[in-house]
Amino acid sequence: MVVVAFALAVLAGTALLMLPQARTEQVGAPFVVALFTSTSAVCVTGLVVVDTPSYWSTFGEVVILGLIQVGGFGIMTLASLLGLLVFRRLGLRSRLSAAAETKATGLGDVRTVVKGVVAISLLFEAVTAVLLTLRFAWGYDEEWGHAAYLGVFHSISAFNNAGFALYSDSLMGFVSDPWICLPIAFAVIAGGLGFPVWLELYRRFHPTWAWSMHTRMTLAATAVLLVLGTVFVTASEWDNPATLGALSTPDRLLAGFFQAVMPRTAGFNSLDYGQMHEGTLLGTVILMFIGGGSAGTAGGIKVTTFVLLFFAILAEVRGESDATAFGRRIDPRAVRQALTVALLAVGAVVASTLLVLQLAAVSTEDALFEVVSAFATVGLSTGITADLPTAAHLVLVVLMFVGRLGPITLVSALAMRDRSHLHRLPEGRPLIG
Repeated sequence: MVVVAFALAVLAGTALLMLPQARTEQVGAPFVVALFTSTSAVCVTGLVVVDTPSYWSTFGEVVILGLIQVGGFGIMTLASLLGLLVFRRLGLRSRLSAAAETKATGLGDVRTVVKGVVAISLLFEAVTAVLLTLRFAWGYDEEWGHAAYLGVFHSISAFNNAGFALYSDSLMGFVSDPWICLPIAFAVIAGGLGFPVWLELYRRFHPTWAWSMHTRMTLAATAVLLVLGTVFVTASEWDNPATLGALSTPDRLLAGFFQAVMPRTAGFNSLDYGQMHEGTLLGTVILMFIGGGSAGTAGGIKVTTFVLLFFAILAEVRGESDATAFGRRIDPRAVRQALTVALLAVGAVVASTLLVLQLAAVSTEDALFEVVSAFATVGLSTGITADLPTAAHLVLVVLMFVGRLGPITLVSALAMRDRSHLHRLPEGRPLIG
């Protein structure tokens, strides 16, 4: 149901974007362009094959904004909300679907979770929109109506980790403006933590020892990755005259932090990734692949998957029988699920990179960057997206769709396939390493 619902949303968005009213030239967009843009919006990615502000009309931009919001909420979450509003109840099928998408702990908790998802989304989007609107109006002399439109669009795009911008160079024109960069960055972080974390923090902010392993793991990993990412990007690009080298020291620190936040699957950029060092691009690929928190607007394999594998490796190196974290023993089944998700993601990225290299005359690092950006629903690019052939665009469309739904449906399916056997086969022990 989740897969079909997202597919229908993509097709509906494609049809709307193919209308003449959606383009500034009043001519319907080609099917592949509309499909790519719709998929990128619904899957909250941000990759584009055309320049958003000049190619799409205001109607087209509003359609894209609506698709971002629908994709960020989640199709099943939105359907469940409508069911609550219209019928004031949820059937078993709706509760099962919403629980799978929002990672609700129980069927009785679905109503609370759905309402919480909507409340959290609207709260962060509203606060960010107000801050951006004031800055656009007072700092850049935009009329209040247009400033509000810019604020709302970028706030929704930021919290939902979509990365669509109404400027041709994304946010490069605001690289030195903390009143634009910081609200957008914090909205991205908030959306990337995941709704289960925010709901738990709302219910019991204190004491911290009562937090679940998932919340502790997500917050700790997010903080570590943000700090390490900021240090890495800033140090790597410090003397690059095409990126940080031309900025003052405070502006370098701001831009370094902003570029460390965006690979968490947001897609905005205040620096030109096409001018960055290859080492910086590789580090960004790693950050994109890890992604953000589960059951939120972020993509990637998720930080919990990455941290679970880290603690599993640590336990194996130490010779311990159980993997532990934050004073708790990790369920071996969760470790197997994390390993499955990570290996399938690696397989999808490697196969797609090879395919793109066969279809387009691009370098390996550019192809890898583009593929990981699509699979992890990030939206960052070195500038090759529009120049790729149609076949490569379709590969990225599939990757964005799989990246948005694959981890969700895969983990849900694995969680529901807990089968027991009345016998166990004789043990074998192949040599490892």
